[in-house]
Formats: sequence, structure tokens, C-alpha cells
Amino acid sequence: MWIPLLVLVGLLYLYRRYRHGLILENLTDKYVFITGCDSGFGNLLARNLDKRGMRVLAACLTEKGAENLKKETSSRLSTVILDVTKTQSVKEAVKWASAIVGDKGVWGLVNNAGISVPSSATEWMTKEDFFKTIDVNIMGVVDVTIHLLPLIRKARGRVVNVSSIAGRLTVCPGGYCISKYGVETFSDNLRREMKPFGVKVSIIEPGFFNTQITSKELLRKCSEDCWNRTSEEVKKSYGENFFQQCVGSLDKLPAMCNKDLSLVTNCMEHALTAMYPWTRYAVGWDSKLIYLPLSYLPTVVSDYILTIGQPRPAEAI
Repeated sequence: MWIPLLVLVGLLYLYRRYRHGLILENLTDKYVFITGCDSGFGNLLARNLDKRGMRVLAACLTEKGAENLKKETSSRLSTVILDVTKTQSVKEAVKWASAIVGDKGVWGLVNNAGISVPSSATEWMTKEDFFKTIDVNIMGVVDVTIHLLPLIRKARGRVVNVSSIAGRLTVCPGGYCISKYGVETFSDNLRREMKPFGVKVSIIEPGFFNTQITSKELLRKCSEDCWNRTSEEVKKSYGENFFQQCVGSLDKLPAMCNKDLSLVTNCMEHALTAMYPWTRYAVGWDSKLIYLPLSYLPTVVSDYILTIGQPRPAEAI
């Protein structure tokens, strides 16, 4: 009884692996526009695609980031300065890209630029703190995509949006998770709209990786700044001990973060170069084995698991 079922499962697995390995030809003729190439995933992806002979249009936030990337890559890679929160900057970058690609269009757009701070307890933050993260992580994705879509449709290319497992399960306070949920929603809608044009849309959902946005020093400073500017009434309600425990918990972050960034960039490359790219790529053991399964559990269960060991405010009942 079980043998035919096992054979069927095995055949389906082999077929899936076969489809996964089918890669497009003539990749050296294709242009890929990547945001957030100063460091982290974007920087590594730009270097990897350059080694594969693809034409990389690397958007960096700073001149220093662009110069460093140029030193490590070939003449096939071109850089542009881009602030995804400013529409004029986006328009100028798209105009620059259009002049380079001509009638070929842009084969791939990788919306990688993102930030994680400000991030702290909700009552310690302001509306402006939330908006800073949302402006980069989702509104920047929307703005860049809208302006590049004509070039992507021309090439019948790909859009790869970097979300997070935090877009499937809320794992931290502040605007980060809000923005990543937004990326998921935007990507789902875009995928359906672009299907008639032959454009494919993929979502990358990394777990915790060792990049600039998971720097414990950066997150610690953000928490301290938010705490120091909050009112005395709020400080009394939470208590100094609560604040110190929250800041101290950041010391555990490096041990939680995967140092192998290639796990993420390999998925990005597959989404750009595979004949049959996946809709979603959950990346990292924590994403696949912890957070993704938790997202499917009843809310009362996931809430309990995620709050085990959480420090308690001074005035908690």
C-alpha cells in the first residue's frame, strides 16, 4: 500500500529537482538592476552576477559603496547613486539605466535595499520612527518598481523582492515587520498583474543573517536613544530593569544570525536565472524550521512561544 505512494513522492521530488536545475541561456545579454549594493546581500549578489557574465546595474546609497564595489568587479558592472526614499533620485537612476539597456530592457530588478531601525518597544517610539523604516523597506520598493516596470515588461523579465520571515510572522517591534508584510502583499498583487506580460515575481524570505541590519550595536544604540527620549511616566511603567534586559538580550543576536550570506544570494540568482523560478524562497534553517511553521500555528500558541522568557515591565499585572 505504501510503496506506490513512496514511489510517487520520490518521482515528484526528482521532477521538482529537475525543474529547479533548468537555467536560462544567453544570460550574458541580460541586465539586472539591484538596489542596496553598498554591503550585505546586494553587494554579494552584484559580485556573483558579474562573475557569471551578466550585466549588473548596481544602485548604491553612497559614493564610497559604489567605489568599493567597482574595485572588486569587472567593467560589465555599472553603478549609480540611489536613495530609494526620494522619487527624483529614483527617476534619475531609471533614466540612467534606460540609456544603458536601450531596447533590451531590464531583465531583472532586485529590490534589496532595506533598514531595520528605528526599532524598539512601541510606546518608546514615534510615528516618524515607524515611517523611516516603512519609507525605505516598502515605499522604496513600490517607487523603484513602478518606475522600472516599463523596462522590465520590455524584457519580459523578473522582479525579485527581498522580504523576510518577519513578513510572515511578527518577530520584532517597530516598522520592520510592518514593512515586510507590505512587501509580501505588494509582491503578491504585482505577480498577478504582471503574469499576462510574461513577467515573473519572486519573494525572498530570509531568517536572521549577519548583515548590517542585524548589527547588535546599531540596534542597541537605537533602543537607548528611544528609551532616553521617552517620558518619565513611561520609564516608570516599564522600569530600568526591563530596559536593561531588553538591551542585554541583543547580546544573543550574533549567535542567532547565519553568517553564510550566499544562502540568500543563491536564491536570488535562481529567481533571476532559472527557467521556472519559485514564487517564494524561505532561506535559513530558522526560517524553515522555526518561524515559518510558527506562522501556521494558532495565534494563541505562537504568541505564547514567542513571549517565553520575555522581560516583564515594572507595572505588569
